[in-house]
Amino acid sequence: MGKNSEKGTKSPAAAATATTTAADTGTAAPPRRRQARGERRISQLLAAAAGVFCRTGYASASTNAIAREAGVSPGTLYQYFPNKEAIAIELGGQLLQRAHETHGQAFNPENLQRPLPELLDAVLDPVIAFNCENPAFWALMHGTGVPGIAQEHEELHTGLLTRIETVLRDFCPQAAAHEITHTSNMILGIFKSSLDLILAHEGDERAAYTAELKTVLLRYLEPMITTAPPH
Repeated sequence: MGKNSEKGTKSPAAAATATTTAADTGTAAPPRRRQARGERRISQLLAAAAGVFCRTGYASASTNAIAREAGVSPGTLYQYFPNKEAIAIELGGQLLQRAHETHGQAFNPENLQRPLPELLDAVLDPVIAFNCENPAFWALMHGTGVPGIAQEHEELHTGLLTRIETVLRDFCPQAAAHEITHTSNMILGIFKSSLDLILAHEGDERAAYTAELKTVLLRYLEPMITTAPPH
C-alpha cells in the first residue's frame, strides 16, 4: 500500500469501511461478514475506477461515472470514498505496491547472472506484463497530479533507476560513475517511451514492439559490456 499503511494509519477506504460497519453494528469490531462485504464493495469500486481512468483519463473521470461503472449509486460510493482523489490514492497505492513487488522479482539475483539477452528477457517481460495487465497504473502515474501518487511514483522511479545502476556496475566495472548514471537514465527513458507504444497495441503488434525494445537495448548495451555476468 501507500504511505498511510507504512505509517500505521488506515487508508481512506479502510477507514470508511471501519466507520460504516462500526456504525451499523454499534461495536468497535464489526462482524467478519460485514467486513468482507465492505472489502468486496471497495474492490468493486476500485475496479470500476480503473476502467474509467483508463478510458477517460483521471482529469475527466467523475465519481458519478465510477459509480455507474460499478453498478451502484453515488451515495454508496461516498460511504467508502469521499471524492475522486481518495479513490485514485487507494488504487494507486495498491498498484504501486504490486509494481514494487514486480520490480523485485524481475531484478532477483538469479536473473542478474544471465547473459545480457536473457537478462533483458527476464527483467523486461514481467515489468511489461504488469503494465499491460494494469493499464490504470500508467494512467494514474502519469495523468493525475495527485500529490501522494506523484511522490510515490517518483520513489518508484528512483528505486528502479538504482536497480539499473547496480546491474550496470556489475557488467561495466570500468565505467565511471557519471557514465553509469547517464546510461541508466537513458535505459529508463527508452523503456518508458517504448512502453507507450507497447500499451497502445495488442497481440502481434504489441509483441513486435516489445521485441524492438529489447533489440534497441541490446545493441545499445552490448558495446559497453566488459565482463561476464556476475556469479
